[in-house]
Amino acid sequence: MNAVAQLLSGNLRRRIDLGRVVDGPAQGRWWATVLCAGFDSAVAERANRMRWPRGHLRYDIALFAELARLHPMPLAVDTDDDHIELLATLVAIGNGDRYGGGLRMCPQAQLDDGLFDVTVAEAMSRRRLMRVLPKVRNGGHLGDPSVRTLRVRTVRVECPSWLGYADGEPLAPLPLTVECMPGALEVVAPHV
Repeated sequence: MNAVAQLLSGNLRRRIDLGRVVDGPAQGRWWATVLCAGFDSAVAERANRMRWPRGHLRYDIALFAELARLHPMPLAVDTDDDHIELLATLVAIGNGDRYGGGLRMCPQAQLDDGLFDVTVAEAMSRRRLMRVLPKVRNGGHLGDPSVRTLRVRTVRVECPSWLGYADGEPLAPLPLTVECMPGALEVVAPHV
């Protein structure tokens, strides 16, 4: 309680951005950290359906089960400046830099810069994906030639067979258009 009292009395308030769905089946929904679709949302969906085991082992099992089913899909990404169509493994729209227990999928994203960092992983074989995945812990995957990033205010992602997950929860099937809403939420937290 002392730490909370210190934060509140120290006037350590800051405003952070939020993501908002502006078009698509979840129009009007808000989210704070990362919206993802593709391989990572399939892993989360499978893990959420599993009743056993508990904890991180559930996600490890779900990851290997989804790896066996890996099929890159046609993805379209539209921004104000770019239109990209490619076979992709996943897309992550980061307002924040991490998700899933500390995975730094969008390592350069900042909660208060008014922009999203969009990470797109092109089609990868199972073997290549298994080499890239461990690098996500520290953001090293951005050095892989199959991974690209965009910095945008608004983005539309479209792949009819993918389900979007935001803040670790199911959001809606793609297509979705999302916009970064600068300073939308005031929080009590130290400035970093």
